[in-house]
Amino acid sequence: MRPHQDEPSHEALTAIEAEWPLIEAELFVLDAEISLIIAEDHGGPSPLDWRRLRRAEARVTRVAAELAARPAARKAVA
Repeated sequence: MRPHQDEPSHEALTAIEAEWPLIEAELFVLDAEISLIIAEDHGGPSPLDWRRLRRAEARVTRVAAELAARPAARKAVA
């Protein structure tokens, strides 16, 4: 059975799965940034809001470094 053309390939799904920790970390940064924007309407961001953003940014840096340190996946030559 042939996969549907609109569906991602197995290789694409594998790549997404391998990069998911970084994607998730970047989503935490986005969430923290949105919280800062919303906080502007309620008296401004608190020190906790800023800390949350710094921690999320640090997580992105840490996860990106971990991914960069992984050996590259080798493709099998057929």
